[in-house]
Amino acid sequence: MRSRRGIRRAPLALTLVTASALAVTGCAAGAPRTAQHSAADSSATPEQTKTVDPATAYVNARLANMTLRQKVASLLMLHQPGTDGAALRGFVDRYGVGGMILMGDNVLGSPAALAAQNAAMTASDPQLPPLVAIDEEGGDVTRLPWDTLPGADVLKAQPPAATQAAFSQRAALLKQAGVTVNFGTIADTTADPDSFIYDRVLGMTPAAAADRVAASVTGERGQVFSTLKHFPGHGETEADSHTSIPTTAVSVAEWRARDAPPFGAGIAAGTELVMFGHLVYSAVDAAPASLSAPWHRILSDTLGFHGVTITDDMRMLQDSGLPQYANPEENAVQALAAGNTMLLYVLPADPAAAGLDPDALIDAVVGAVGSGRIPAAQIDADARKLLELRHELATKE
Repeated sequence: MRSRRGIRRAPLALTLVTASALAVTGCAAGAPRTAQHSAADSSATPEQTKTVDPATAYVNARLANMTLRQKVASLLMLHQPGTDGAALRGFVDRYGVGGMILMGDNVLGSPAALAAQNAAMTASDPQLPPLVAIDEEGGDVTRLPWDTLPGADVLKAQPPAATQAAFSQRAALLKQAGVTVNFGTIADTTADPDSFIYDRVLGMTPAAAADRVAASVTGERGQVFSTLKHFPGHGETEADSHTSIPTTAVSVAEWRARDAPPFGAGIAAGTELVMFGHLVYSAVDAAPASLSAPWHRILSDTLGFHGVTITDDMRMLQDSGLPQYANPEENAVQALAAGNTMLLYVLPADPAAAGLDPDALIDAVVGAVGSGRIPAAQIDADARKLLELRHELATKE
C-alpha cells in the first residue's frame, strides 16, 4: 500500500524450505413416528441425514440470488474520502462493493468517533457487512493518531514476543474502532537500507522476519483479519512500486530461500489474506505478480494458501507510467484472471480525476466473463470466499 499516505512519526499451509510450518435435511413435524418410519429412517445414508451449517446455508442462498454484476462488484475494495458515515454508506450501497479501505482522510479523532462512522458506513446489510480495512503497521505507516505502539523499525531488534504483544494491542485498537482487516504485516524482508521497504520490514534475515511475521499474525488472531504483504516480496529490489514496476532477475531457488520463508510462516500462523505486489520476478513471469497466474499458483500450490488474495492499490500500475498498464479496465480483468480474489483501489473524492470509474471496472469484468476470458465459476468461487469472510464478521457480533 501507499506508505506515503500514512502518518509519519519521528516520524492448512505446506512447509517451504526454511519457513516455519505450514456443511439440510431434517424430520418435518407431522404424523407420529411408526416402526415403518423408523426402519426407513435407519437406512438413510449419511449424505441424507447430514445437516448444513447455517453459515454455509446463508452463503449458498446469498450467492444463488446474486447477479453476475453484483458478484463482480463484491470483489472490489474501494476508498472514498470523508468522515460522514451516512455518505460513506451511500458510496458502499451505490456500487455494492465488498470492502472499503480507510485512509488518513477517513480517520476521526477518537476510537469512539471512528467506530460510530464505521458502524454507519456498514449498516445497510448487518448480515453481510463490507470488510473495513486499514494500513496500520505502526511506525512509518500509521493511520490512527492514538496508535503509539512500536512498528517494525523498533520491533525488528526485539524478540518475536514483542511483535506479538504490539500487534495484539494494535488489533484491539482496530477492533475498538470498527476496523475488521489490517493490511499491517510486512512479510517482505531485506537488509538493504537503500530499499524503500527497509524501515517497514520485521526482520533483516529470512529467519528473523519469519519469526516476527508469524508473531504478528498470532497477535491479531480473533480480533481482526490479518494480511501479509507484499507477495512475493519487495526485498530483492530497491525500486518503489508506487512509482515504477520493480523488477528482479533472482532465481526461483533464491526466492525460495530468501523471500518465501516469512510468507510461509505467516500462512502457517493462519493469516486470512495475502496482498500481491506490483513487482516483476522475471525468472517466473514477465508480468507483475499482481497480474501473474504463475505467482498465484505458487502461493496456493507451494505455500498452501487458499484464503483471500488482494492486490495492492491498482492505481499504482497506472502511476508507473508504462503504456501497457495505462488502461484500468484491462488491468482489472488481468488481475482477476490471474487469480486475485479482490481488487483494491484507493480513489479520490472524484474517481474520474484518477482516470477511474468503478462502474466501468465492473462492466469490463462482466464483459470478460461473457467473452470467456474469466470463467464464471471463478467469479463464483471468489464471491463465495468473500461472502464467507464477511458473514463471519456478522456472526461474531
